[in-house]
Amino acid sequence: MNIRITAARPQDSADIHRFITELAIYERAEREMVASVADIEASLFGPKAKAQALMCHVDGVLAGFAVYFFSYSTWLGKNGLYLEDLYITPEMRGAGAGKALLKYLAQLACEHDCGRFEWSVLDWNQPAIDFYQSIGAKPQAEWIRYRLAGDDLRRFAHGEETITA
Repeated sequence: MNIRITAARPQDSADIHRFITELAIYERAEREMVASVADIEASLFGPKAKAQALMCHVDGVLAGFAVYFFSYSTWLGKNGLYLEDLYITPEMRGAGAGKALLKYLAQLACEHDCGRFEWSVLDWNQPAIDFYQSIGAKPQAEWIRYRLAGDDLRRFAHGEETITA
């Protein structure tokens, strides 16, 4: 298998959008996927872009993508690399494309002197958990991730009382 990884370009926005949609369906969160192709193009390739994307081809066929950004660790006093999304099409899984993308990102983290390379995985996604552990990644069970989004984010930002479920 010939695996090729390249930096994504604005003309890849529709493919990235398609992959994000497929990932959202797989993760049982399709209704939460509201980004349009124009949103993807603006947020990844526009003047205010903070994240970057990679495209992965296997034997010349588009197989998947990854989106990442640089974070910061106060404890390490170094940047980190955070993988937001990695997706390989079902027909290309097992060809080494996911591992190649992770290795590429790990090398990028090392080139940028990052102190860590992190990502999240859903607790029910056992195939992904097994894969990540097979490459030496360790879960960070002592941390609980929190999120403010949508109306809760706006209410909190503007001083309104938040509503709990």
